[in-house]
Amino acid sequence: MSSPGKTILVTGGAGYIGSAVIALLLEEGYSVRTIDNLSFGGGAILSYLPHSNFELIIGDIRNANDVDHALEGADAVVHLAAVVGDRACQKTPKLATEINKTASETLCEKAIAHRVKRFIFASTCSNYGTMDNSVTYGASADDEASTAYVDETSPLNPVSLYAELKVDFERYLLGLGQSDFAPTCLRFATAFGLSGRPRFDLTVNEFTKELLLARKLEVYGEHFWRPYCHVGDLARACLKVLETDPSQVAYQAFNVGDTSENYQKKTLVELILEELPDMRDNVSYVRDHDDPRNYRVNCDKIHAQLGFSITKRVTDGIREILFALTSGLIKNPDDARYRNA
Repeated sequence: MSSPGKTILVTGGAGYIGSAVIALLLEEGYSVRTIDNLSFGGGAILSYLPHSNFELIIGDIRNANDVDHALEGADAVVHLAAVVGDRACQKTPKLATEINKTASETLCEKAIAHRVKRFIFASTCSNYGTMDNSVTYGASADDEASTAYVDETSPLNPVSLYAELKVDFERYLLGLGQSDFAPTCLRFATAFGLSGRPRFDLTVNEFTKELLLARKLEVYGEHFWRPYCHVGDLARACLKVLETDPSQVAYQAFNVGDTSENYQKKTLVELILEELPDMRDNVSYVRDHDDPRNYRVNCDKIHAQLGFSITKRVTDGIREILFALTSGLIKNPDDARYRNA
């Protein structure tokens, strides 16, 4: 049920997920304001500028005045602004800490001062890091140990600065204990698919692009597990939380995705090769431990408690990327604007 007249502040609205969230909220009748420093340009939200229910604030969440301006009259915050991804945080650790931790905490404090009722934080399943009982590298894809899952009650085990900062802010947010304030942490699965700001540095999108362009694809850690979720469904999860009674979502974390959409990297490659069978010889597998993340995530809580279900699967995303590139909708997927780092 939509809430016309409600103003939702989306931080980082010109980004990959943010642009999808804005599109959905406007479609559902919300008034949407976004604050973004346009570090990747504003093309993703250009078409929304004429919309009577859309407002763009070009600003930085590290700037207190910009934040106060953005929060004025807001009913809820969907907090997406961040230095996103392990590589981006490794390249700019100081900036990542400033935005993902310090500025995020200030944003939350100011949201409470402005009497904002809801605060949705875009967290990540990377928080789980490695599973104690997960399948080890080199084990068979059919190994019984690979049936293990983590869920929202599992220990968090971040193995990168990106995940450490997400975990730190989650703990801050869920530990506030403020009445009349409903913070929710959404631990997003690894995103794929197209949005207003396409990205080709995400596993499904990148692998599909590389093989379509007939390039050599080296896959590191082919037996490691990840959950995957279409960017449009991640946006729908934000909407679902906004439209659920606060008592059902306040001070809670939810894994966002579908339990059936956990894949090993090698399986992802096989799904792509079903669409591009002539590229099989272009794939090689490399033993590498630089990225130790390995987690298989149970997403049943958000389905059972909120009634959320995904609408697209990895196979849909593969075909979506193939169509965008073969049709000429995206001319140069190697352009730097389609990468976070």
